[in-house]
Amino acid sequence: MWIREAKESGARLPLACEEAGISLRTYKRWYKGGNVVADKRPDAIRPEPVNKLSPAEQESILAVCNEKRFASLPPTQIVPTLLDEGQYYGCESTFYRVLKQHGQLHHRGRSVAPKGAKAPATFEATGPCQVFCWDITYLPSNVRGQFYYLYMLEDLFSRKIVGHEVYEQESGELAAELLQRTLIRENCLHSGVVLHSDNGAPMKSQTMRAKAYDLGVTTSYSRPRVSNDNPFAESLFRTCKYRPEWPSQGFKSLEEAREWVLKFTRWYNYEHKHSKLCFVTPHQRHTGQDETILAKRKQHLEKAKAANPSRWGKRNVRNCKPVGPTTLNPEKPSVKQDEKQAA
Repeated sequence: MWIREAKESGARLPLACEEAGISLRTYKRWYKGGNVVADKRPDAIRPEPVNKLSPAEQESILAVCNEKRFASLPPTQIVPTLLDEGQYYGCESTFYRVLKQHGQLHHRGRSVAPKGAKAPATFEATGPCQVFCWDITYLPSNVRGQFYYLYMLEDLFSRKIVGHEVYEQESGELAAELLQRTLIRENCLHSGVVLHSDNGAPMKSQTMRAKAYDLGVTTSYSRPRVSNDNPFAESLFRTCKYRPEWPSQGFKSLEEAREWVLKFTRWYNYEHKHSKLCFVTPHQRHTGQDETILAKRKQHLEKAKAANPSRWGKRNVRNCKPVGPTTLNPEKPSVKQDEKQAA
């Protein structure tokens, strides 16, 4: 109907068909004598290929694949073995096609079939002490093969380091103690804090889970072997290890490592202007001072623009709007949603 209306309005028929996503031949096949003809493809009689396998040949392939020696092997292993024995029933593609037609194209063998991991849960932090991200990273020592372990908890909303400690080993018990101390310090015991981490042994240990349950904490975990599901903790560790004062030769002792991490934490929370927080410190964001600071910053910019308008032109002053809520692992829009938005 749209193509006919376009043609009657003066549009060229090939261009109208192209805009509708069909070819000119398809249009002529569907529209004949002023009437729309039904699609005949579903009812078309198609002759069978001359080289099609007979039912007996298909049964032979199924019988071979279900033999005890081949029951756990894929066709890529079965066909060469049969060829070495002087037998040929068909190529690998034929074996796969026959197995699929008879509902036998599934995981073969004793190993567990691979399963797709569902996406992690999405959490949105509209204020401090709602969502914490945490992880453990290696701190090198000056002895080859010896490491210290940095435990660090970060508030998702403000990016503030709310808990940290350095130990000589990874342990669910030590992590549970650090979590408890952090919640007490931040005054958020039994407030329903979400604690997100990866799938490391200390994170999923029974001690850590039991302590989180007792403290009213909701645990959340990344997908196995996917570091992107815990991006805030990974980004924090990168900032830590790329500091100019990072000891490239390693830490001499546990006390030195703890002292360095303490200095880094103070710098990060109280001096570092975070680019994702509109260049305010995590502490200022955590305590709600960012709105006042950014408002004053905008006033100074507007004053500078009024004094020298030629230097600014039509450009507005830099963005001084406080950052809104922060989302952990936001849901990706589907293709259908994108099409609706485009429409």
